[in-house]
Amino acid sequence: MSSDLTVVGTEASLRDRAEEALRALVGDDDARLRDDQWTAVEALVAGQRRALVVERTGWGKSAVYFVATALLRSGAAGRAPAGPTVIISPLLALMRDQIAAAARAGIRAVTINSANVSEWEEVHAAIAAGEVDVLLCSPERLNNPGFRDEVLPRLAASAGLVVVDEAHCISDWGHDFRPDYRRIRTLLADLPEGIPVLATTATANTRVSADVAEQLGVGRTANPDGVLVLRGSLDRPSLHLAVLPLADQATRVAWLGQQLPRWDGSGIVYTLTVAAAEAVAEQLRGAGHEVAAYTGQTDPAERERLEADLKENRVKALVATSALGMGFDKPDLAFVVHLGAPSSPIAYYQQVGRAGRGVDRADVVLLPGPEDEDIWAYFGSLGFPPEPSVRETLAALADGGTMSTAKLETHVDLRRNRLETMLKVLDVDGAVHRVRGGWEATGEPWSYDRERYERVARARVAEQQAMLRYVALEESGCRMAYLRTQLDDPELDDGWRCGRCDLCGGTDLEQAVDDSTVSTVRQALDRPGVEITPRRQWPTGLDAVGLDLRGKIPEEERAEPGRAVARLDGLGWSVPLRELFAAGGTDGELPVVLRRPVEQVLREWSGDLAAGTDNTAPVDGVVMVASATRPQLVEHLARGLAHILQAPLVGAVAPDPDRPPGRHDVNSAQRLAAVHRRLGLELSDAALAGLPGRAVVLVDDFTDSGWTLAVAARALRLAGAARVHPFVLAQR
Repeated sequence: MSSDLTVVGTEASLRDRAEEALRALVGDDDARLRDDQWTAVEALVAGQRRALVVERTGWGKSAVYFVATALLRSGAAGRAPAGPTVIISPLLALMRDQIAAAARAGIRAVTINSANVSEWEEVHAAIAAGEVDVLLCSPERLNNPGFRDEVLPRLAASAGLVVVDEAHCISDWGHDFRPDYRRIRTLLADLPEGIPVLATTATANTRVSADVAEQLGVGRTANPDGVLVLRGSLDRPSLHLAVLPLADQATRVAWLGQQLPRWDGSGIVYTLTVAAAEAVAEQLRGAGHEVAAYTGQTDPAERERLEADLKENRVKALVATSALGMGFDKPDLAFVVHLGAPSSPIAYYQQVGRAGRGVDRADVVLLPGPEDEDIWAYFGSLGFPPEPSVRETLAALADGGTMSTAKLETHVDLRRNRLETMLKVLDVDGAVHRVRGGWEATGEPWSYDRERYERVARARVAEQQAMLRYVALEESGCRMAYLRTQLDDPELDDGWRCGRCDLCGGTDLEQAVDDSTVSTVRQALDRPGVEITPRRQWPTGLDAVGLDLRGKIPEEERAEPGRAVARLDGLGWSVPLRELFAAGGTDGELPVVLRRPVEQVLREWSGDLAAGTDNTAPVDGVVMVASATRPQLVEHLARGLAHILQAPLVGAVAPDPDRPPGRHDVNSAQRLAAVHRRLGLELSDAALAGLPGRAVVLVDDFTDSGWTLAVAARALRLAGAARVHPFVLAQR
């Protein structure tokens, strides 16, 4: 490496060299290590220990491992120069920032992640040639077969230091547990003696810290002192916390638009769903604010550009989901606003920790909504599957040999993201193994730890209740004290109050919202209508479920783009739609409150419908997807649409009464198979005879996977329909 650090032997000179490396890292000639920073560096470099550092955002955790890397690579503490540091880091934004920071200290850092596939071979060669001081890799890389079997063993044998960033992700007690992190336990167990390990996080309570420390100790026998755990105060003196319980979504968005110009600097607005982030960003841009949406669906290159825009204050705010969370580094971030509460006070502390790192004051505002708990419940339903689903997966792999995730979907009923998460857990447990081409069963015995999964589920519910208590804190409480209590802050004194939050009198946010502004926002949110993109490709491996369908859906068998009133996870009309489709709801006519938006969407869409593809063909009829659960609702909706379009209701695509309704919470292949077996045309002979060359509107109550609409449209197209235009109330 380019640093000119020399081998030194005494404790005093080792600290001098450590602080010399720190000054190069931060570009400040007066920089000094904090005592706990030095304790961690000394433990890693001189003691070759394993350490867990739990400190607030901005404390300088990355400085610990970069300083330790500089010392280890230069042969400090009387040892030969060590191999490269391997940093396991969860987010690309964090990696980019860390590579830039390392370069300032003369440390050569490279990364292997999903965004630089074309550079992997070059990176592997540089590592083998000893030209790399730091390798940053995502936890997902640890389970890539080629990396895991070929690159990782060499790194583990020659590494000078292993760092696990955002280490709370290791623990399934944590707010952001990630199955890929569980492979780190295997990596640590296989490390040769004498390779130090550092784990860092800002968001771990006592239970999570103990769990992480226990996993850090795996395979460590030589050092009798065990894992060093350093925990400091989690107070954030710059943060001014507040909760504003405003009336409804329109008022919350209006307040935000009114407040943004009052803040100096830029910030982050968090939402709970992708649809909400996109809708809020659109509303704020319409009001003249420089904002952009940032979600898990944002293209990686666009994400990088947006991060740069925020850092350089070219935007006032990014409206983001939790995709912009751990690792984003902007010291002068002036505010963080949440439109909707995260499901855990610990997750909330982690997200607001992005603000106020390099400024004296940053405002942190939570605008909770009644829909928050419904969203928590949905994400909670994606937990580890019940035992029968797991056994079914293991049996399919045992019988079928190596199978891709897509092929495995045709044998089990789990959705893709839940199936992949489960497979990662089973991989770490030793029951399955990821190989080139997919997954295979190992044949090793495996037991379903029901007690553990139930315990974790109860902990999640407890965290949600704790978040509700944070929202409802009374004036005798303190918001920062509450968050520090949830994180088991060891330095929190009884009766301590921050003096900065809304309950301590330390905020001066204007709560009143201009009525005309609310009216304008409400009018914009009340504009219904989202496009439904038709399915264009059949899932792979459908022969396994008895369907002779493959490849692209032929254009002559496909639906046209359709319309929905709103998405269920969005704003505006999503609220009454969620109430309509809530569990336990009763069937009946379309609620009066939803009739105007249905008519508005249809009338705005009808010009396109009447024009047709050749500008001549009108809509000739309406066909409904007969519902087994909401027959009155769907028929009433279909008749209403037929009346507005002045076209007849000519029949239905109906389920076979002898087949039970299929589940919606299954993967794409299983959902398609169930729908395909169940649905059939119910049109009169006259309607069938008149269908060829006609255009119809296909009506259903909601669409989720899109396969009901695809199968129904295909049946109509095969019967001769020229065009099929889907219309639904809601898109999940």
